[in-house]
Amino acid sequence: MSSTDRYLFDRMTAEACGGHVAGVDEAGRGPLAGPVVAGAVILDSSRPIDGIDDSKKLSHTRRETLYDKIVSEAVAWAVAEASPADIDRLNVLGATHLAMHKALESLKTPWVTALVDGNRPIGAIASARQKTVVGGDGISASIGAASIVAKVTRDRIMMLYDREYPQYLFKKNKGYPTREHREAIVHHGLCPIHRRSFCLHLTSRVRLPL
Repeated sequence: MSSTDRYLFDRMTAEACGGHVAGVDEAGRGPLAGPVVAGAVILDSSRPIDGIDDSKKLSHTRRETLYDKIVSEAVAWAVAEASPADIDRLNVLGATHLAMHKALESLKTPWVTALVDGNRPIGAIASARQKTVVGGDGISASIGAASIVAKVTRDRIMMLYDREYPQYLFKKNKGYPTREHREAIVHHGLCPIHRRSFCLHLTSRVRLPL
């Protein structure tokens, strides 16, 4: 789908609801360490940003470039985190929805409808105020923008954690369960930003001692 089509999807939704639409997406559901980060973005349809797409399909350099354009040209944008402790307490879906809700509530511009990536509505938001979009980061410009903002923000967070916990190579793996990361856990144990529930699940499958 082209950028034009993604913006058209958002414009049609905005016309139907009679107000701003806010795209919301997350980054970091799968790692063993670090937060889940959600981005929420209201785009200016009169100033389309070319190249917005699912953040996973973009190179690091392209994401950084688009991030700068989004945060400078969007009507409003916000990010929010759910911590590893939130993930252990709520499970990753509950923590993701917590971060999404916080990001939407942090937007400085009022919105009428939230476009939520995926097929699960956010429990804390009235159903009439949200629309789930499966594969939304490739369909909606505002969800795609939110995915970029969330991904870049989380990557930067993990780079900071790499300075604090260099033994886990977070600058390379961003907390995902690479072989090097799992070996570091075996050697050094868990650090404060590891998701205990995720790491215990890992040990049950691959028998790594923690």
